[in-house]
Amino acid sequence: MANVVWHTKLRIYLDLRKSDLDHPEYEDLWDMVYGMDKMLAARNVPVAERELQCGGVCQEAGVVAWMHLRMRNGRREAVHERREDEERHITPMSDEHKAYQERILRAAEEAGFSGDSEVRTRVGRSWIQTDTLVEGVDGRRIGWEVQLSTAGGEGPRSVRARAAKAEKNGITPAWHTDRAAYAYRNDTQWTRSDKLPAYIIARTGDLRVVSGFRAMDFWICDVHADYPCPNGVRRCGKAHATPKPRDVLFDDLVRRTAEGSIVPVQFRVGTKVHRFWVTGVDRDRLEDLHGDDTRLPPLQEEDRPAATASPNRPTCRVDAATATAAAAPVLPDPARPASLIPLQPAAPAVETTAARAEHGISGNALSPSAASHVSDLRTGLPASMVALQRASDRERRRLEHLEDHAERTEQRRIWFDAAAAVQDEVTRYARAKRLNRAEVALELRRVVGRYRKDGTL
Repeated sequence: MANVVWHTKLRIYLDLRKSDLDHPEYEDLWDMVYGMDKMLAARNVPVAERELQCGGVCQEAGVVAWMHLRMRNGRREAVHERREDEERHITPMSDEHKAYQERILRAAEEAGFSGDSEVRTRVGRSWIQTDTLVEGVDGRRIGWEVQLSTAGGEGPRSVRARAAKAEKNGITPAWHTDRAAYAYRNDTQWTRSDKLPAYIIARTGDLRVVSGFRAMDFWICDVHADYPCPNGVRRCGKAHATPKPRDVLFDDLVRRTAEGSIVPVQFRVGTKVHRFWVTGVDRDRLEDLHGDDTRLPPLQEEDRPAATASPNRPTCRVDAATATAAAAPVLPDPARPASLIPLQPAAPAVETTAARAEHGISGNALSPSAASHVSDLRTGLPASMVALQRASDRERRRLEHLEDHAERTEQRRIWFDAAAAVQDEVTRYARAKRLNRAEVALELRRVVGRYRKDGTL
């Protein structure tokens, strides 16, 4: 295709990028030229006799290349009659692009998979051109498209259409780039590495993918959650998943996509759909979560060998100042207290008794060591507050083992009441001691996490 067409009869150049074809003096010029071309085509007139030639690269090269016109997706296009004339307009492949293709094939072959570059797959009456096609297990086909810095800041056109066409014909699209502007797009699963010269990309050092791979963090939307509720409410009590960025080595990504242990997903947040890669285990858990968002899917152990140190040198250089700072040990500050909350003197027992009576917490909900409202010298927090938090955690754990919907609803209400009692106790304690409530709650969560099931530290 070309943007500039030479009309041999009118003796003018037609610029298809402009609505008036760069001839404002002629009204409805496109309709006239396009209509004549279609009429000649209906009469089976050869393309070489329709008076349209390539007025760009081919003409500059001294080649007469005949063309015809068409409309596709609302765009005006001029198409060459012969394939060799069309290839004359293709930008030569960069050394970095070739290095990526070689690395993809090398990584696939080392894992026992076959592949090839510049593969054309016939689809009906058209073709799918793939930069590098890797044949994986169980008929899985990964179509790698390397898009580097030659397409402009807005990125390549029709990525979504090309990716959808590949998916429809059994090819999993995998687009890789070195531009951050492409990585933020959601038209397909983009991955990104740092911009590197060809000789570094081609060598066997570790090439890191810094964008496009995610690890799913599954959590319960309660008062202990670290994330805001995606449904826009304070706390809904349901299970949610949050994608967290993770780095992965490029060679591992090539091999694991071919074997199916890393797969593409579509993750909806509100009205926006995000596309990225996750492990097969996270994909299965995400599907289970969508099937029942009231409880977390079971955690499955991924059937992979334990991670070991890589024998390869990295493809990036670490700054010397940064490396020195990272290697320097962090010494404890003797002026800083070990705990965020100082040790508190004993508080009146009436406060604990009133709080327990107010929230309906029975005496057997507390461990014997926490029955009296005294300050635990090991933690600096009232023992009653720690016991209330542990009681709330027990109610939450009971919810995970219930299957009946009515029982889960009742247990969730009990858990919410116990959690509310903890928050009231934290507020009352912080106000009485004139402490920051958020720091008290954070210290309580840290302390309770250190307790064993038998109530000992």
